[in-house]
Amino acid sequence: MKINSIERYLNKVVCGDANEVMRKIPSNSVDLVITSPPYYKQRDYGKGGLGHEKKVEEYIAGLLEIFKECVRVIKDSGAIVFNIGDKYEDGNLLLVPYRFAIAVGQETNVRLLNEVTWVKTNPVPKQDKRKLIPSSEPFFIFVKSNKYFFDKDAFLGHMDYVRKKANGNGENVGKGYFNLIEASDLSADQKQQCRERLQEVIWEVKTGKIEGFRLKIKGIHAEPYGGQNGGRKIHLDRDGFTVIKIYGKSLKRDIIESPVETIKGNIHPAIYPEYIVQEFLKLLTRKNDVVLDPFLGSGTTAMVAKKMERNYIGIEVNADYCEYAEKRLATVQKEMVMELFI
Repeated sequence: MKINSIERYLNKVVCGDANEVMRKIPSNSVDLVITSPPYYKQRDYGKGGLGHEKKVEEYIAGLLEIFKECVRVIKDSGAIVFNIGDKYEDGNLLLVPYRFAIAVGQETNVRLLNEVTWVKTNPVPKQDKRKLIPSSEPFFIFVKSNKYFFDKDAFLGHMDYVRKKANGNGENVGKGYFNLIEASDLSADQKQQCRERLQEVIWEVKTGKIEGFRLKIKGIHAEPYGGQNGGRKIHLDRDGFTVIKIYGKSLKRDIIESPVETIKGNIHPAIYPEYIVQEFLKLLTRKNDVVLDPFLGSGTTAMVAKKMERNYIGIEVNADYCEYAEKRLATVQKEMVMELFI
């Protein structure tokens, strides 16, 4: 069978079965696969198929079939992101996402780079008095080589801006430390030296020379773990305090907080937030890269890719969803998506 050129599929919604369409896409031609397949026994997407299996093992086997095609089509510099929801059966949480991730490790040569937890700020308030409300889902990032593109600074980068704007030039930066100095057992000379040093680092924060700082005071804060004889412990013993400067950007954690999205008039029973797709595209792709979603649904992945000037390929088996996604895409203009969420 002749393999089609990738250009045939770029910036299109392809209506068809994911397995069949994926087999026609050239190997090593996609930069990122990001998708949220139908969950196991959760919703009726109108076409049966994946998600309607009788046993969870059959569902995972179906996922693996399409996942192996994803591994084939991504470049060595690419990544695969899968979002899978969990399911209770006879009162027992099945741990479906983790069964899938383990199966991937057993049956393919890819590596699980990160599990990014989506924390839902507005989870569905299910009325079960004997269970806690599920409010998170995993997004697994898989790679097949050490060449994967990874722009860590871009991930949740707007939060650095928000935090700096809120705190970097504020009048209260480090203010609480002055009270701790007065309450400490430091000598009068040590207190004066500590106040002067504190004023210096506050100025460095306000002028943008450093991102932030921590002040440790002997007798108030815990000493370095294990009592190491490093520089911080020497400063504590000698001066009664030490300053820890923080440079660069904030720590990039494996958590994304976002509400569950609803769109007026949406015909799809489950959509994931544009915000989440945006952050993964910033982390794992560059402009003009190719982003593939084999379970496009209402078109969210393609919409975000178009806004962020990436090429998209969307595959969807349901003709009604294909039509709806096309209508949504027709309204999209390229824009700086990051600004929408500051």
